[in-house]
Amino acid sequence: MPATPAWPPKSAPRLFVAETLHAGTRLTIDGPQAHYLARVMRVSPGNPVVLCDDVTGEWAARVTEAGKRSVALECIELLRERETVPDIWLCPALIKKDRFDLVLEKATELGVARIVPVVTRRCVADKLNPERARAIVTEAAEQCARTALPELAAPVKLAALLADWPVDRTLYFADENGGVPLVEAVAGADRPRTGFLIGPEGGFDDQERAAIRALPQAVPISLGPRILRAETAALAALAIWMAQAGDWRDREGPRNPGEE
Repeated sequence: MPATPAWPPKSAPRLFVAETLHAGTRLTIDGPQAHYLARVMRVSPGNPVVLCDDVTGEWAARVTEAGKRSVALECIELLRERETVPDIWLCPALIKKDRFDLVLEKATELGVARIVPVVTRRCVADKLNPERARAIVTEAAEQCARTALPELAAPVKLAALLADWPVDRTLYFADENGGVPLVEAVAGADRPRTGFLIGPEGGFDDQERAAIRALPQAVPISLGPRILRAETAALAALAIWMAQAGDWRDREGPRNPGEE
């Protein structure tokens, strides 16, 4: 006999929603999400949709009504509970919009728990569109099958970030003047409370570097012999930490999309 097709299929659309979901929850999607479901994915009654609420986890839902401006759905069953997220913060200095978009997207894919944009003296930007940033983060989480969204903080000045930095959280900062190789700095760490501070295109100035180094929780690190762009440094640091101290060490976990 032929195998019973998986339900919902891997091709089912994925969306994050604001409502907390339960079996039997009925909700109506409108706006851009409705446009995506109705006009792009062309869903019809009975079609499956995968929903995440960033609270309970990932749910299989079924379309009950599909209109031009709204789509009605009913939650059927819980597929996965919300993922456990390593306690890692990324604090990247604001850089040019397209490059910062890349940081938001890829940091979400890599599994960061919190993103805190930082304003430094050499930043070429000092503002961030919160709605646009949240949309980038959400879309990235949907595309890579995350069940949790990173917290996205409002931009903060470097001095304020340092003044409020938790006493029990390590702050690794990429110092172009040199520091401990990151692989060595995190070797043997067991998923500590951690943050990464990455400077802008021009790096930190001398006063900023001195202020960071004066913080007891700060650890200057090196990301190798080559000069990295700000966005590359942020993502390289996250990847190294995830491999050495984060959840990339887990032997079991959710499969990658499309993986059998």
